[in-house]
Amino acid sequence: MTFSADLALAHPQLILAIGALVLLVWGAFTPKATAIIGAAGVLVLLAAAAAAATGPLGRGFAGGLIADDASAFAQVAIYVASAFAIPLGQRWFERRGVHNFEFPVLILLAALGMGMMAAAGDLISLYVGVELHSLALYVLAAMHRDNAKASEAGLKYFVLGALSSGLLLYGASLVYGFAGSTVFSDIAVAVKGGAHTGVLFGLVFLMCGLGFKVSAAPFHMWTPDVYEGAPTPVVAFFAAAPKLAAMVLFARLLAEGFGGAIAQWQQVLIALGLMSIAVGAFAGLAQKNLKRLWAYSSIANVGYAILGLAAGNAEGVQSMLTFMVLYMVDVTGFFACLAALSRQGKSMETIEDMAGLFKEQPGIALAMTAFSLSALGLPPFSGFWAKVFVFKAALGAGFGIAATLGLVGSVVAAFYYLRLIKVMWFDGSVGGTDKPPLEAKSIGLALALFSFPLVLIGLIWLYPAAGRAAHAFGLA
Repeated sequence: MTFSADLALAHPQLILAIGALVLLVWGAFTPKATAIIGAAGVLVLLAAAAAAATGPLGRGFAGGLIADDASAFAQVAIYVASAFAIPLGQRWFERRGVHNFEFPVLILLAALGMGMMAAAGDLISLYVGVELHSLALYVLAAMHRDNAKASEAGLKYFVLGALSSGLLLYGASLVYGFAGSTVFSDIAVAVKGGAHTGVLFGLVFLMCGLGFKVSAAPFHMWTPDVYEGAPTPVVAFFAAAPKLAAMVLFARLLAEGFGGAIAQWQQVLIALGLMSIAVGAFAGLAQKNLKRLWAYSSIANVGYAILGLAAGNAEGVQSMLTFMVLYMVDVTGFFACLAALSRQGKSMETIEDMAGLFKEQPGIALAMTAFSLSALGLPPFSGFWAKVFVFKAALGAGFGIAATLGLVGSVVAAFYYLRLIKVMWFDGSVGGTDKPPLEAKSIGLALALFSFPLVLIGLIWLYPAAGRAAHAFGLA
């Protein structure tokens, strides 16, 4: 392909890169124009989403960039989720006296890295995308600089993230050394007919590095502490879009690069998925802080997505993509509601803080109930259908025991979701809840609609779109 054709494939990434640089310079000269810069950041993300949805398909930059149905599907979801994060986060910081124009710029840079992850076609672009989005997330976690917990969260995330990057690089070097190429399609040729032991060792290290990015057990150790310490709207952002980007990258790496070694990586994925479900379900039972509780919830839910991916076929990838998009709605909406709640200027973050919330803020309590029941997988909420697709794919691939254990984990996790709902609806009200800010309340209530049966008609579009994306990986 010509260089101009390569650039045409990279239009979404170019829009984000140029937009981030322009807003950075703009903010440096007019630092008080935070609202305008935030609105411009949202427009840049929506423009990138439109470019991803309507742009040309193909492979560019010597196979390093892939524009297909899978990358388009993932990028649209990622950029839209990122667009929600900007107004939610800016107003949250402003209410606490923190005025910075860097927040939307960092969101754009993180979205750029995630877009590169979704479109990565070789190990080099994989690493660049992972590191670009990770560096932005480290800064976002510590964005509330006057808060000791936020600074601690950013430091922990950075240190453990550096460890995962080392694992990722070491695995990439092994794969390159034994396969002779960094391009996924070339690696697939080297793996076909039986992978060299060195390549398989490299794959294990790559899977460990990516397991950290999606908070899969046993690489989850950073998640509860970072979720608890980071600002609530920042948690809403990096609990959603980065997980989808990493799972799409996971799927592309395994399907396109190591499709010939499916029997080897399936067993690793099953182990990762079941460990994540067990850790998320049982460790979550002891949590009283809602951000830590939902950290363990995210670990468990990533486990379900990994079970779908472990099926090793197009149906499994389709179920994983559908699951991740619906989970993005639930987790973003829940944290939007949580960001809207405060009592006498203090954030409400524990289960005890939610006592009697239905009597004080019935709309937000109803929305949080819908998100909790959806994350639990209770019918007929959208999360139920997401888990049905995942279990169906696992059963179809012959993983009946794994699917059964996953279902048991879901039953165990029901306790902490139902405990929260019980406290919100039936416990005595503490009183004194502040009036919730309009933007956070609106985002939470709007997203709650997608968890109710009346809006499940969206699945009529979502599931087939995820199917087209899954077939782009070349799986049967």
